[in-house]
Amino acid sequence: MHEFFNRQIKLWGEQTQDSLQDKKVAIIGSGGLGCSLGIALGASGIGEFALVDFDEVGVHNIHRQIGFKVGDDGKYKAEVLKELLESRCPYTKATAYVEGFDEFAKRELEFDLIIDATDNLPTRAAINEYCINHKQPWIYGTVEEFHGQVCFFKEASYEAVFQINDRKPNGIACPIVMHIASLQANLAIRYLTGLPVKKDILYYLSFDEEGVLNTKKFNLPKS
Repeated sequence: MHEFFNRQIKLWGEQTQDSLQDKKVAIIGSGGLGCSLGIALGASGIGEFALVDFDEVGVHNIHRQIGFKVGDDGKYKAEVLKELLESRCPYTKATAYVEGFDEFAKRELEFDLIIDATDNLPTRAAINEYCINHKQPWIYGTVEEFHGQVCFFKEASYEAVFQINDRKPNGIACPIVMHIASLQANLAIRYLTGLPVKKDILYYLSFDEEGVLNTKKFNLPKS
């Protein structure tokens, strides 16, 4: 195992790397963000994942949901992603929950971290409420067009900042999905390895009309 994670061990040592084997992470959503998150964190050595998604792979998903390939259409996303994670890293175990978040939450399972990878605002609000009630840290992410948002929520409330409706996102460029997921994954891995992570700051990343990448930060109020 130490040879497998050689480059990360050079970064933070064997003890920290070994500690990741005891970490449990729930990724809610196995689409664009969920695929990239699962691949990045699974390859980092997180010991156990819960992958929560009731949806099936569609042909229109494959271009930006990098865990899937042509031929996967019609299969459950969470089950396909589970197989991919475990095939890429023999030190990771994933469980696929083919169900919505409300049903999953009733299981009352314990996790070190919950990561939002949904594109559904009511579901995100439900994640927020669950995490507040259970004092559970969670990481939010969303993408649309060429921009996205990321936040590690601890004391702030998502619903205090964002309006909840059933609006669906506009078109999405594939690279922005991986970009936002990589930021979520970096926050997650810093937290799980015990490195400093600033909580309750909303990062907003966007390209302007001239293609310049801008990053803005907003301090969120405590709930």
